Amino acid sequence: MSRNDNGVAQSSAPVGPGRRLHAYLDVAVVVAVLAGTNLIAHFTSQWANIATVPAAAVILVLLMRRRGLGWAELGLSPRQWRRGTLYALGAVAIVVGAVVIGALLPITRPFFLANRYATLSGALIASMIVIPLQTVIPEELAFRGVLHGALDRATGARGVFVVGSLLFGCWHIASSLGLTRGNRGLSTLLGGGVGGQIAGIALAVLATAAAGVIFTWLRRRSGSLLAPIALHWSLNGAGALAAAIVWHTAVH
Repeated sequence: MSRNDNGVAQSSAPVGPGRRLHAYLDVAVVVAVLAGTNLIAHFTSQWANIATVPAAAVILVLLMRRRGLGWAELGLSPRQWRRGTLYALGAVAIVVGAVVIGALLPITRPFFLANRYATLSGALIASMIVIPLQTVIPEELAFRGVLHGALDRATGARGVFVVGSLLFGCWHIASSLGLTRGNRGLSTLLGGGVGGQIAGIALAVLATAAAGVIFTWLRRRSGSLLAPIALHWSLNGAGALAAAIVWHTAVH
């Protein structure tokens, strides 16, 4: 175990061929589980959509603990809670400020008109319950926790940032299939039909991959999952609340 420039504990890349093979096998297992989880969650039943990702995240954490990843490598060490909380508060403040500005500006306001957040009660339930428990916490456990730790052992920081972020972008392909149909701003910008759908998917992958880079930076900088969880929630949860408020004021 080594420490980065900020004193945060992190693993050093394994040097022995046996340990490196072990690390690459761990990465392959994690990626395979995530791919299967994504397909089950989006192309089977509604109940599978609700339960599959949280269950897979917990299973991956337990599995990689058995494979030797420490709590610090998973971003779950209590020693980093204080540092993670400070970064989390800063991230939330920045995003909430940006969301408020975006919801107020006429040029960006239409992008908040998403059909699924047409009611304030629905947005509250989504932002405070559904998004944290079904999306944010499980995804951060899986990507900035388990995958991050496995990639760090196998490839070091470069692989964590590049491979981890690209995989996080690809993770959102299935969930963005109907993106342009349910958002007025995006449908106006990208158009309808197959072309608009493909453009929406490409935009979603690029945006979430870029977000993955920032989440990963926060994870490495703070040493804790608290910071990327907070940023991830603020992007989704605050956006949902803002969308409901914009929709409500636009209608009334």
